[in-house]
Amino acid sequence: MSTRSLIEEVIACKKFAVSGVSRDEEKYGNKVYRALKAAGYTVYAINPNAEDIDGDPCYPGLFSLPGSVDCLVTVTPPEITENTIRDAAHLKIPYLWMQPGSESTAAYNLGQAGSMRIVSGGPCILVALAVSKN
Repeated sequence: MSTRSLIEEVIACKKFAVSGVSRDEEKYGNKVYRALKAAGYTVYAINPNAEDIDGDPCYPGLFSLPGSVDCLVTVTPPEITENTIRDAAHLKIPYLWMQPGSESTAAYNLGQAGSMRIVSGGPCILVALAVSKN
């Protein structure tokens, strides 16, 4: 499958979890969260050090989410990404989008072992969202 086709599948998902959402609006975790929310997706913010983001509840991890998700977006250092992917594989989250800088070979291998469809080493999801609107 081409990367473009995979990206189209991810953009067609309905529910996302963003791991690494920051309270700082200038950081990419916050930008990704707000962009997905503004595009009409159901989005859960994950940050174990925040209670809320923009007035929405923030969750410490994937196991604390109130519902299932179709895609996990990681905006975290690779070692945190790897731990989050282990949880995502256990929860059988079908899609994984590792933002540039959050990926590692170990994270990719963990996602593959968990049968996840993975976007990694490619564009930022913000670019994919902007392109999909046009």
